[in-house]
Amino acid sequence: MSPFSRPVFSSRAATLLSMIGVAVGLGNVWRFPYMMGQYGGSAFLFVYLGCVLLFAIPALSAEWALGRATRKGPIGALREAFGFVPGTLAGGLLLVTVTIAVSYYLLIVGQILYTAFMSVTRGFDPTGIAVFETGLGNARLQYAIGLAVLYAGLFVIYRGLGRGIETSSKLIVPFFGVTVVYLVCYSLLLPGALEKFADFLKPDFTQLGPAEIFAAMGQAFFSMGLGGTYMLVYGSYLSDRARIPGDAAITGLGDTSASLLAALFLVPAMLVFGLDMSSGPGLLFATLPRLFGQMPAGELLGSAFLLALALIAFLSAVAALEVIVAGLSGSDLPGLRLSRGRIIAAAAVVETIIMLPSALHPPLIGRLDLIFGSGMQVLGSALAVLALTWCMRPEAGQRQIFGDKRGWLRSAYFHWLRWVVPAALLFVLLNYVLTVMLAA
Repeated sequence: MSPFSRPVFSSRAATLLSMIGVAVGLGNVWRFPYMMGQYGGSAFLFVYLGCVLLFAIPALSAEWALGRATRKGPIGALREAFGFVPGTLAGGLLLVTVTIAVSYYLLIVGQILYTAFMSVTRGFDPTGIAVFETGLGNARLQYAIGLAVLYAGLFVIYRGLGRGIETSSKLIVPFFGVTVVYLVCYSLLLPGALEKFADFLKPDFTQLGPAEIFAAMGQAFFSMGLGGTYMLVYGSYLSDRARIPGDAAITGLGDTSASLLAALFLVPAMLVFGLDMSSGPGLLFATLPRLFGQMPAGELLGSAFLLALALIAFLSAVAALEVIVAGLSGSDLPGLRLSRGRIIAAAAVVETIIMLPSALHPPLIGRLDLIFGSGMQVLGSALAVLALTWCMRPEAGQRQIFGDKRGWLRSAYFHWLRWVVPAALLFVLLNYVLTVMLAA
């Protein structure tokens, strides 16, 4: 193998577990259940599922296909599609975005680990809950834990695709799945839970307007890990035999199942104990500790859930670090001529430095996420879809997705991917800018 050749996933199972590990993250837990509660219960769910099938899974297929076609990261892939200067600027922007975004994401993962540890040592009594809520204010502790998560992620990257990413995914994804399924069963067996959850699920289509539909569409894109970065790089590790449409559908199903399981666990329990649904860090570090504090065996269940959540979020952090390392490798930037080990060392230094401001001033995390979070994800995914469908020959793009299969379905799918999916992504981006960034 040449120093710049690309490894590939060892098996289909390893591929799917790795992809699901990237897709499933904090958004499945701290955003989806809240959105269901706010936007009409199962009415929102129906719209969300439609957006996953019609838009998110096709966009995922395009990102994988572009990655496999080029065997490169964001800069290299977009250079091949758009030309040297535009591709370098667009790919460089995505790489900078990931570099900044992972710096504060590592702190959040570290805080979840801290909360899981504190739940074992202090429990979920009022004193322990106060510690959870003020944990982000302890700058030294937050920075130290964030650095530990960073170096653990870089160690996984250093071990490579097979011994690092695949092995971690094979251990963490099943553990997360088993833990959440058990918690769902436990939650639904609480007295009165099934009745309250049935009321919650009653569709209320009067709450669904354009804003709510855009929210469902945005959540479908955000939750899947799209952005022209994670999935593009992991797509570059797909074997030539990988069946992109089927594997993308399974990944989408796995991600959606994680969101639904999180809702099935959290919503009934919160309704039984009379807690209001919240979202974001407030859910993890305030509402959930109160929930576990009231549940029978809550200390054990809460610790297991928080540990599983921290580990699955860790896989997303690993993917982000892999984007940085792979995006600066010799195959993407031949003039750089840096070994993978040196790039990992450089990434460690850079992330150690840029993580510090967010650790010292936690409100900065929210501001950075407004700029480098969801909006840039949508822009990056739109660039990847446009690169595959407009800058590659249509026959080559279709062959990457469908192989040698022909027929009207292949052509219709590609035209949908070429025209409708980019339009949906751009509408979501515009809505995000108008309703979130400008409002903030």
